[in-house]
Amino acid sequence: MYFKHTPSIIKPLAKDLVFNLPNDRNAIYLTFDDGPHPEITPAVLDLLDEFSAKATFFLIGKHAKAHPEIVEEIKQRGHAIGLHGFNHLSGWKIDDATYIQEVQETPKHVDSKLFRPPYGRITLSQAKTLKKDYEIIMWSDLSADFDAQYSAQECFEFATRKVESGSIIVFHDSEKAEPRMLDALNLSLKYYKEKGFVMEAMSSTRASL
Repeated sequence: MYFKHTPSIIKPLAKDLVFNLPNDRNAIYLTFDDGPHPEITPAVLDLLDEFSAKATFFLIGKHAKAHPEIVEEIKQRGHAIGLHGFNHLSGWKIDDATYIQEVQETPKHVDSKLFRPPYGRITLSQAKTLKKDYEIIMWSDLSADFDAQYSAQECFEFATRKVESGSIIVFHDSEKAEPRMLDALNLSLKYYKEKGFVMEAMSSTRASL
């Protein structure tokens, strides 16, 4: 079970985590987890370019190590990058020391101060340690593009139905999500543009977030 829209009751209980980024620019933040992928990530980049949209890519360390040229392309095309662990491990299933080591291995291949916990699963003690060095980015809205039970149309609806200024929306540039993601993203980008949202990349510095 997972939430498509993060309930407001959760946010005060997890003050070390960022669920949205309020602003007066009508800006929203598209994010992509689990890349980079040598074919899917460039397809996402092309689609973002069509709508003059910027995004933030939370990269798995082992994938970034295997495809440094895609990491560089993401940055060259004006997008931001963040950490998503080296092996995409759940913080709920391993001890704190192992989890912290897993995160600290990633910056060798992903230079960023933004971190998104894989699966969104992190303990309070893990977050307390990591917040010293990273801004821990969660989300307000989840497209659920990774879930084969949903259609691209449903993923589009999840990604748009509660969006507002400051929303952080999750898609995945992965093989698991690709059958739904590109179509859902295309529909979502059209919707965001029609509604006047500005699609920005996140800053990599804590002070400006």
